Amino acid sequence: MSVRLDDTDRKILSQLQQDASQSLDEIARKVGSSKTPVWNRIRKLREAGVIRAQTVILDAETLGFEACFFVLIRTSEHDAGWQKQFLAALLKRPEVQEAHRLAGEIDYILKVRVKNARAYDVFYQALISEVKVHNVTALLSMEEIKSTTALPV
Repeated sequence: MSVRLDDTDRKILSQLQQDASQSLDEIARKVGSSKTPVWNRIRKLREAGVIRAQTVILDAETLGFEACFFVLIRTSEHDAGWQKQFLAALLKRPEVQEAHRLAGEIDYILKVRVKNARAYDVFYQALISEVKVHNVTALLSMEEIKSTTALPV
């Protein structure tokens, strides 16, 4: 379901994606409006589910999380019980930054951020001890070329 946005909504969302810590006054000035209408629009965008959360983005490498693995998972299990168990295993592991169910030969892809290869192995061993998987392939990212959370509004 999509929500209708006008140009002002898009400008506000763009500003929030760039830096959500900006004051309402700053955002209003940049989008050519005043503080109260901007606040009302932000409130409506939250209520409509367009804005899910406000957070900060931490620098993984500065915090010592130098290894990013993309983990490709194939399973021979596709029943609801297995999926529930797999989801529970992923949700309790903070090193899993993203998880996607795919169409095609690979069933799932995970983005896993850890301190090093040894930490990845600990993650891997814990995961396979909890859920049965047919095949796991881990790909180490050598360089992050682009990473953004911004949508092209």
